[in-house]
Amino acid sequence: MGLEVHAELATRSKMFCGCSTQFGAEPNSQVCPVCLGMPGVLPVVNRQAVEYGLRVALAMDCTICSPFVFERKNYYYPDLPKNYQISQKRSPVGHDGSLEIAVDGAAKQVGITDVHLEEDAGKLLHPEGETGASLVDLNRAGQPLLEIVGGPDLRSLEEVSAYMSAVRSLLLYLGVCDCRMEEGHLRFEANISLRPAGSEEFGARVEMKNLNSFRSVLRCLEYEMKRQQALLDQGQAVARETRLWDEERGVTEAMRSKEEAQDYRYFPEPDLPPVTIDEAWLERVRASLPELPDARRRRFAQEWGLPEYDALILTGDKALADFFEATVALGRDPKAVSNWLMGEFLRLLNATGKQAADARVTPQALSDLIGLVEEGAVNRNAAKAVFEEMFNTGKPAKEIVEARGLTQISDEGEIGAIVEKVIAENPKVVADFRGGKEKSIGFLVGQVMRESQGRADPKLVNRLLREKLSE
Repeated sequence: MGLEVHAELATRSKMFCGCSTQFGAEPNSQVCPVCLGMPGVLPVVNRQAVEYGLRVALAMDCTICSPFVFERKNYYYPDLPKNYQISQKRSPVGHDGSLEIAVDGAAKQVGITDVHLEEDAGKLLHPEGETGASLVDLNRAGQPLLEIVGGPDLRSLEEVSAYMSAVRSLLLYLGVCDCRMEEGHLRFEANISLRPAGSEEFGARVEMKNLNSFRSVLRCLEYEMKRQQALLDQGQAVARETRLWDEERGVTEAMRSKEEAQDYRYFPEPDLPPVTIDEAWLERVRASLPELPDARRRRFAQEWGLPEYDALILTGDKALADFFEATVALGRDPKAVSNWLMGEFLRLLNATGKQAADARVTPQALSDLIGLVEEGAVNRNAAKAVFEEMFNTGKPAKEIVEARGLTQISDEGEIGAIVEKVIAENPKVVADFRGGKEKSIGFLVGQVMRESQGRADPKLVNRLLREKLSE
């Protein structure tokens, strides 16, 4: 398997004109004669997009092309009015690189065939109830698009998942793409072929277009494995073709045959000169590269003593890694911070569909909450409820604790009275515990916590219960 990754670059203007790239504007409100493909217009290369392309190519250890050229890819695009796309083929930004992934603790190098720049197409809309009608929104037409063409080096769905995560993480660290898949800023095309075990020759390649989520890529490839395996088991040939993924039905459908290569009639874009990358420019871009995910993962494990798994998860998202380091810098134990981020924080991000960069809770707020737990002012269970409100509202921990009356009860007399009440109300469970059923004490602890509305100190509850039950 191999993936082609399409990342919309986080520039303020489009690839060859000054129109805004802001997401969510009114249809066709961010267009001009250049991105509308009007006759006689002249494109101008977006320098920031070129630098972003260089950053990715360098981070993937690619050989940089200089000069590199833009070419016209001639093809009928219903959502790209000029009916060709300005792209790169023979001379991309970079080529022959690699990206390291980790699966089950083992590292693997995945080949990067090339990294090239192009312009995005617009978007077709198909209104419900209007059979045969399509609307065109050209706001996206001309947006800077970086395509990363990976080699056919992935051998399992686990490797595919690791590769997608590694690419996304790298793009976020480099600051070149926000990777918001719900906005179409990161998209995939997947290629897959099956061959007999031990064979060196690849089987017929099938390509799947425009997959907009990790889940879709994995489901699509899993379906294709089974479909192609069934054909081969029956002695039938697998057609070399392009297929589309139907998310609702969970199947792929033929789009067009690729038995003969599509002739896009590439030729150099006559309105754009070659782009020369001199050594000074290249060194400046290289010097601007941040600490990359693999290096940061190793540092987290060495500097903070984190388990390899924690370091891998935390550094997978730059915003999450930044949050971790900022909280630790406030004097908190690294493992305690890691537990909160990998537990409650990621759970709430997944539940709300948010990214770490969007969270309203701050490192200072989390540090304050951890401090309240360490001081015994609030117990762990209550702290989870406090953290959820912090996440949703951005309020500080102490304010929430006081407003909701969640201060931990650590008074032995007060807890002792609740313990005696629970023991008196549950004679059978008490008899079970005294008869050797150790697990029975868990029920009694739960009852004390319920009576105290979750505010009792759990360690004190356990000690007082055992003391009373041994009398």
